[in-house]
Amino acid sequence: DFYKPGEYDLAGFAVGIVSNDRIIDGSEISVGDQIIGLASSGLHSNVYSLVRKIVFEKLKMSVDDIIEPCKRTVAEELLEPTKIYSESILSTTKNFKVKGIAHITGGGLPDNIARILPSACQAVIFKDTWEMLPIFDFLKTHGNIDDEEMLRVFNCGIGLVMVVSKDDIEEILHNLEAMEEKPFLIGEIRKRKEKEPSVVFEEKPKDSQ
Repeated sequence: DFYKPGEYDLAGFAVGIVSNDRIIDGSEISVGDQIIGLASSGLHSNVYSLVRKIVFEKLKMSVDDIIEPCKRTVAEELLEPTKIYSESILSTTKNFKVKGIAHITGGGLPDNIARILPSACQAVIFKDTWEMLPIFDFLKTHGNIDDEEMLRVFNCGIGLVMVVSKDDIEEILHNLEAMEEKPFLIGEIRKRKEKEPSVVFEEKPKDSQ
C-alpha cells in the first residue's frame, strides 16, 4: 500500500473568482514585453519525490542533519512554507497593466511560461539574472541533474513570473520591492518563428541593463 498504517494524506485547495474583463490570459502579450521573476522561498512543496530520493536514499541524511550550503537542517529546508504572492499580484494588477502571470510549479520555467504565451511569441529567459537558492545547487550537485532538467523540474529560485510592458517595468519593479518582494528582470518577449520552442534560455546581452 502507498500509505503505512496510521498515515494519511492531507490536501487543500482554493477557488478564485474574477470578472471576465479582468481575466489575465496572456493573449495581450506582445514582442518587446519584459519578463519579471519573483523570488521563491525554496522548493515550494514541489518535486518532493525526487528530493527525498536524493536526500534520504542517496545521501542517507536524516531530518536533523545540516544541509551545509543552506545552513539549515533537512527538516527546516524541506518544510519551508511556500511563498504566497496574492497581495503583490493584486497590488500590481490594480496599478499596472499585467499581460501574463505564470506560477512556477511542476514543469519549471519552460512549461509554465509556455502556457501563457500567444503562438507568435517566444519568451527569452536570460541565464544568471536571478539568485539561485543554495538548496537548488545542492540538489543539482548531489542528484547529478543537468541544467536543462533542473529548469524543467524545479522553480530554481523563481516562484512566479509576470509579463509586462517595457514602458512600465521600472515602476512595477519599484512597486514589487515596496511590497517586500524580490523581483528580477529575467527576460523578454521576442517574435517566435515556426517550429521554434516557446521558451528559450540565453546568456544576457552585454549591452542590456
